[in-house]
Parts: sequence; C-alpha cells; structure tokens
Amino acid sequence: MPNDHSPCFARAIELFDAANAQDPNLDEGQPRELVYARRMSEMLARFAPAAPAAVQLAVRAQHIRRWTVPRDSYPMDRAGYLQWRTGLYKFHAETAGRLMQEAGCDAGLIERVQNAIAKKGIKVNPEAQMLEDTADLVFIEHYMLSFAGKKPDYSEDKWLDIIRKTWKKMSEEARQFAVSGGIKLPEPLLPLILQAIAVA
Repeated sequence: MPNDHSPCFARAIELFDAANAQDPNLDEGQPRELVYARRMSEMLARFAPAAPAAVQLAVRAQHIRRWTVPRDSYPMDRAGYLQWRTGLYKFHAETAGRLMQEAGCDAGLIERVQNAIAKKGIKVNPEAQMLEDTADLVFIEHYMLSFAGKKPDYSEDKWLDIIRKTWKKMSEEARQFAVSGGIKLPEPLLPLILQAIAVA
C-alpha cells in the first residue's frame, strides 16, 4: 500500500481493521471480513499501486461490519436482495465515515471515501470505479470458485451470465489486468470464463 502523508490514514486503517476483526465468521481461521479487507488492499496495490488515499481507504472499508446486516434481514426474493445491497452501501459508507471522523480525517476525504463505497456516480467517479474493479478482481481470484461450489445446481448458462455481468462492471483496464496475468483465474472455471468474456 502506498505511503500517505495524512495523519489520519494509518489510524483509519487501524479502526477499520479493528471493526472487521470482530467478525465471528472465519475464513482460513481469521475473521472473514478482515481477510476480505486485506485481500482488497493487496489487490489494489497490484492493480493500481498509485491509487489515491481515498480509494485505499474505501477498499479497506468496503465490507466493514457486513455480518451485522445479514441477507435474511430483508425479504428473500429479488427485490429484497436489491434492498439489502442498497442498504449495505449506505451502512458501510456511514460506518467508514464515522470511524474516519474518529481518526481525525477531514470532511473532504471522508466524503470521497463514502462516495466510493456507496458507488455514487460510478459511471463518472473514477474512485468508485476503481473500488468496483478491485472488488470484481478479488471476487474472481478468491471467491468465484467457492461460490460455484455453493451453487452446484446452477446451469452453464447461469454461470456464463454471472461471469458476463461481473465482466461488464469492470473497466477496460481491469479486464486487461485480469486476462494478462494480473490475477490468478480459478482453473476449474477457466473454460467458462474464457467463453463468457469472448462475447461479453
């Protein structure tokens, strides 16, 4: 992660990590959302090593305390899923903002981080797009295969649709990074990935 001269930067990261360290769900023996946050930072450092501080902070807090807003707290249908996702954007942005205030960050930086996390103006906000790219790259490298294992009933067409939708959300820079060896593509899904992006 690039150095940042803002006195609040390191403290905000500490507070984000402390919040995510409370996740009772584990991934490789560690709090799941803490693992995810660190994977996001690691991926950003590979994909966009010169990313501004606002993006570095946003990727670290993208899923902050997500376990406290479970999926089943909303109706278990498509509309409920969309409400849950929208609610999470707001929850994560507000939580990150509160912790950044505690860290002594200025209002301008807090607003940029919150806008990126909430994906406000993603089509015109390069910081929000950079966060989206990082999340998609992390999903492909670290989570797509395990997600596939949880959905054994999904058809090939369903998987092609999932991959294409992920690909569509990514910038051209992120797509090139993915296919040029920037990430480790999940080997069992590679034929499907290549088929999907060939016509994406």
